[in-house]
Amino acid sequence: MANVMSIEKRNTILRLLVEGNSIRSTCRLMQTCIPSVLRQLLWAGDHCAEVMDRSFRGLTLNHLECDEIWTFVGKKQSRLTMTERAERGDIGDVYLWTALDQDTKLIPSFVVGKRSADMARRLMVDLSQRLVRPLASASDARDFKPTSYQYITQISTDGFAAYPEAVDLAFGPYVKYGTIVKEYKNAVMNYTPSEMVGTKRRGITGINRGQERTICTSHVERNNLTIRTFMKRFTRLALGFSKKFANLEAAINLHMAYYNFCWRPGKMRITPAMAAGVTERLWSFDDLMAGGR
Repeated sequence: MANVMSIEKRNTILRLLVEGNSIRSTCRLMQTCIPSVLRQLLWAGDHCAEVMDRSFRGLTLNHLECDEIWTFVGKKQSRLTMTERAERGDIGDVYLWTALDQDTKLIPSFVVGKRSADMARRLMVDLSQRLVRPLASASDARDFKPTSYQYITQISTDGFAAYPEAVDLAFGPYVKYGTIVKEYKNAVMNYTPSEMVGTKRRGITGINRGQERTICTSHVERNNLTIRTFMKRFTRLALGFSKKFANLEAAINLHMAYYNFCWRPGKMRITPAMAAGVTERLWSFDDLMAGGR
């Protein structure tokens, strides 16, 4: 008879992982082996991805902030050989691209990959498919009114050059979009504190002169701290990096589902999913593992 892990033990292992424990510390606490923990993580990653994909449809979100957060798989980019740089996209420097709603703190869309224009397009296309879009005829001239576009959301990003083309591809004229570039001083070494001395805000689509102050990425950048705190794979100068790309994806799916459905960020008394109208009740971790049932 096969040795099948109980649901209670499986959920305890996964709960330890989302609370910031590493794979090896979870093995020591649960007295199990690394392959067993990784099997549960991969299952949970697929399960959570399916739950979020099913739940995050037809959303109405007012202001989405987008950013990228760095980690690496296997070894850092500088350690890759020329052949690995040309042929392998699953090792070296990897970025988690996130889109966070400023009001509800929901993360409806995220992708994992290199810091490239292709990944920026994937994030924006996936994000656009999760929002309520107007009918094709909504912008037509009618009732003696000129042609006008109904904006479905506002998007703020940093100055990465691939974002404007990606936003235009996914949303066209139906979005307000602007970029913000923050200027720092005293940043002489990696990981040392630096002082922000100014910002350059630029409205690209739908943001008129005088409305540039609405462009903001502070909330999604603050969320990067939450990601680094509760996923050891993103902790700098530590040994908790991912050895395989599939394990990184699974860990991210688990964290994002837990954050959206179970976590109450900051001073919020409800979860981001509740604030966005995705669910009407607070999910426990066991509810999440059961698919919300």
